[in-house]
Formats: sequence, structure tokens, C-alpha cells
Amino acid sequence: MKPIYQKIFECAKPFLRTRKNLIHTKIALRYALKLLKSEKGEEEVVIPAILLHDVGWKTLPEPLQLTAFGPNPSNPKLTRLHEREGARIAKSILEKLYYPSPKKEEICQIIKGHDSRKRPISWNDRVVKDADKLWRYSQKGMAIDLDRFHILRRDYLIFLEASIEQWFLTPTGMGLAKKEILLRKKDKP
Repeated sequence: MKPIYQKIFECAKPFLRTRKNLIHTKIALRYALKLLKSEKGEEEVVIPAILLHDVGWKTLPEPLQLTAFGPNPSNPKLTRLHEREGARIAKSILEKLYYPSPKKEEICQIIKGHDSRKRPISWNDRVVKDADKLWRYSQKGMAIDLDRFHILRRDYLIFLEASIEQWFLTPTGMGLAKKEILLRKKDKP
């Protein structure tokens, strides 16, 4: 990872120590790097955006966080709050590190709607959205979600498989999700 991205990640870490976001961010980063190999997107926007996209969760009380997302969210308005707070925190971190302004603005715009915005604002946004969602399909991501949502493995697999067509915005993201689902079906429960 380039030194600037490492600095961004170090600044983000205190904000990622909630909701298993350190693990989530590392896995989403791996997917973002894979996506960037075959999809349009600028590393200088995608990598900082994926490193910073969930820093806003730290501003919400932990007991409320699980009500905002997942298979049956009861308080989805909190998702918007974490996005707005995340964009604010990201802007502060990027300014502190003197990140280039045009890139910084797009990064913050991506973060401001990475979960709630249905239509992507750029190719970079597509890559970030796909990398963020692919985490659920990873072995570690699935294990964490099964535990925190108290959902049966087979039910979660059905939910994830049914979500592929509507969630993924790039051919590579869709292909990776389908590949990961097949692997998760083979995993030992």
C-alpha cells in the first residue's frame, strides 16, 4: 500500500474500532484492489474512499448500530447519519494529510451516499459500492454477519444470493459475488 494510503488508514483506525469495521475495511480493500484491476476507477479516489467509508459509525452508539443495517434493519435512518458523519470525518482526515482537493471532494461525495444512494455518481463510486458489499460474501464477513444478526447460515446464503443482481454495479463485482457464494456453500458451517 502506498505511504499516503497507509497514513489515511492510520488516521481512520480510531474511527473503525466499532462494528468490526477494521476487519471489514481490510477485506473491502482487498476486493477494491481486485476490482480496480479490471474495472474503470481511479486508485487515488477508490482506495481512500474504501479506507474511510465507514468512519462515521463511530459517532453512533454501538447498541443502535445493528438496527441500521443488515437483513432486517429497524432504524435505517442511522445509515444516512453514518454516511454524513463519515464524509465530515473523511474530509478532516484528508485535509490534515493535504490530499489533493478534486480527489478529496469526490471521495467525500462517495462516502456521503455509499450505502443509501441507489445510482452511483461515478465509476469510482461503483467500485467502492461493490467492494463494500463483497465483504458480506467473504468467509470472515459471513461469519461475522451470522453471529451479529443471529441468522441461520442457509437463510443468509439465500438472502445474499438473491441480492447479487440488484446490489452489484460492475461485471467484476457480480462475478466475484457469484464465485464467493459458491465457495460459502462449500464451506463447513
